[in-house]
Amino acid sequence: MTLFDDNPDDLVVSPVRSRVRMTIAYAGTGYSGFSVQPGGLKTVAGALSEALGKVIKHPVRFTVAGRTDAGVHAWGNVVHFDSPLEADALAGDFERIQRALNKMLRPRIVVRDIGLAAEGFNARFSATARRYRYTVMNRAVPDPFLHATTWLVASPLDLRAMQLGCDPLLGQHDFSSFCRKPIGASGSNIRRVGDARWIDLGDGLLRFDIESSSFCQQMVRSIVGTLVDVGLGRKRAGDVSWILRSLDRVEAASPAPPHGLCLWEVVYP
Repeated sequence: MTLFDDNPDDLVVSPVRSRVRMTIAYAGTGYSGFSVQPGGLKTVAGALSEALGKVIKHPVRFTVAGRTDAGVHAWGNVVHFDSPLEADALAGDFERIQRALNKMLRPRIVVRDIGLAAEGFNARFSATARRYRYTVMNRAVPDPFLHATTWLVASPLDLRAMQLGCDPLLGQHDFSSFCRKPIGASGSNIRRVGDARWIDLGDGLLRFDIESSSFCQQMVRSIVGTLVDVGLGRKRAGDVSWILRSLDRVEAASPAPPHGLCLWEVVYP
């Protein structure tokens, strides 16, 4: 039996003798996001949970650093789970666990790394930043080999204007204009963005890199959709500032498609 929980503090597998940390990559196409969903929808967590239960053969809850939405990919998402096994015994089994999981889950889900976590480590709450990448294919002729991981925008984009539109995003702001409304009265869309930039990869490929302590739902995709509108001339670079200050989701553009987005890295102290 294997369980998934974004907030596992209400249940502790006893006795807990070691904590395991895994770095995972996955292609999000065809999955209803990372987190387990009601109604038996296909999720990354569900697939990982099923495989993990078969391999380690004991009940476990695991916690994830980034709860990616439906269709979003990841290269460096991180999870942890607690085990009743002694650390010394478990450490010698990591290679077998990784090999077995990858045999069952590949190629769409891959465990890139597995090992003992440091004392007090929490995949979600120990993270100091998350880094996302969004890739736009800006050319008239599509590429079938990149179709699943890029957003095709055939009309020419003004990259300089899009880069200028990144400047107002830096620092701490209420990003309600770019986020779904939080669930519950205590929800907040205040986030601190440490980096936001466009990179010209050549051959019509443009990549948007953004780093923040955390992200609210659809934040990156809504920002990308708005900046692409700037690149298309539908909005001005200066409009991003007042869109941000308006705190009104209606003012921003529609979110960019999920398949161009990838959780690239989770940063820890």
